[in-house]
Amino acid sequence: MTKPVLLWLRQDLRLHDQPALLAAAHAGAVIPVYILDDDAPGDWRMGGAQRWYLHAALKAFAVSLEGIGTRLILRRGESVAILRNLLAEIGATTIHAVRHYEPWWRKAEAALDDVLCLHNGNHLTRIEDVKTGAGTPFRVYSGFWKALAPRMPPPEPLPAPATIRAPEVWPESERLDAWGLRPTLDWADSFPDTWTAGEDAALAALARFSDHVEAYETARNLPSIEGSARLSAHLHFGEITPRQVWHALPGRGEGVETFRKEIAWRDFTSGVVMAMPDYARRHGRPQFDKLPYRTGPAANRDLKAWQQGRTGYPIVDAGMRQLWTTGWMHNRVRMIVASFLTKHLLLDWRHGERWFWDCLVDADYGNNAVNWQWVAGTGIDSNMFGRIMAPLSQSEKFGAGDYIRRWVPELAGLGDAVIHDPDEAGSRPRNYPAKIIGHREARERALAAGAMAR
Repeated sequence: MTKPVLLWLRQDLRLHDQPALLAAAHAGAVIPVYILDDDAPGDWRMGGAQRWYLHAALKAFAVSLEGIGTRLILRRGESVAILRNLLAEIGATTIHAVRHYEPWWRKAEAALDDVLCLHNGNHLTRIEDVKTGAGTPFRVYSGFWKALAPRMPPPEPLPAPATIRAPEVWPESERLDAWGLRPTLDWADSFPDTWTAGEDAALAALARFSDHVEAYETARNLPSIEGSARLSAHLHFGEITPRQVWHALPGRGEGVETFRKEIAWRDFTSGVVMAMPDYARRHGRPQFDKLPYRTGPAANRDLKAWQQGRTGYPIVDAGMRQLWTTGWMHNRVRMIVASFLTKHLLLDWRHGERWFWDCLVDADYGNNAVNWQWVAGTGIDSNMFGRIMAPLSQSEKFGAGDYIRRWVPELAGLGDAVIHDPDEAGSRPRNYPAKIIGHREARERALAAGAMAR
């Protein structure tokens, strides 16, 4: 009788293209374990929106496991200690898991090195293998892509097992409902209308996107038609893999190539936080430590107005309200609202990083930190600080009128000629706020602050 093995699950809640699951099944009877660990991540414990999605994802994955003859064990606490205790409890000596790159998971993996078998499964390739000529991780995406491209396409996705062997005796499992992952207030009431968690939903979403990917290059920038793939939450929780996405996209058109580069960006950001684990805490370029961010009561009021979608800039307010209502925001609008916070309001990008971390169902440590610093102009690979997105002209350029009408109902009656800047047109309704600051004034203030940092 072979000893049972543990399958340690984190953001890899799937049966298809799951190398850790297949390796564990080959080794013996498998005990799949998910641990809700709020200790290891510290300040980056899962945010509220992620926790809502996790409840649905775990529920769906438990059903998938039952379909192949096994079950999901749930535990809550510090991962390393729980896994060590489980090994002793069931008489096992081996843990299989998919490799992760968040600093807390790398620390936990190192602590389990004597019993842990790691597999690459959440990325296009093993991040450690994509290096500069000097043997160091890439700090610029263009160089990373040039080094990654010859390695593509990635291996074909692995099939799901038809069945796996269950142990004779199961360890105790906690109840999912007892974890309290769903909010007690009505904040996430609309989430079920936006998200269907689970591997089947992820594969269906990929199939839908594949039918329209040719238009992605243009559609991704148009908030009113929401031409995004809507795969980010499924990718974040590992309900689908980058390899599956890569191979599902047809041909080599412009839309396909653009989306594949965005999938590769996820690999790049994992490499950044692997090399710089505290990237979400500090500027990628230290000279921006001198940047005179605004602080104090007025700055706090402006931050709250931004969070609530009450800035007087319709495209910004629509994005922030979409985020609060659905746990997601259109990609083009994410850049606009991030630029507005860091340049127009001259507030520390880390305020935005924390707000997104709590409100996004797809909040990824590497993506969130690298993207915020890219827009803020403070990162190792980022826009120049002096590049300040003009939200009013961006809104008009990308046809955001219907998007604004949906998320800012106070403006629903305005036509395209005035909806992007109702203040300037003299059409602002009484129940909609005036601009929190003028665009020219904000731009001049931001440029002066950037000059001080340089």
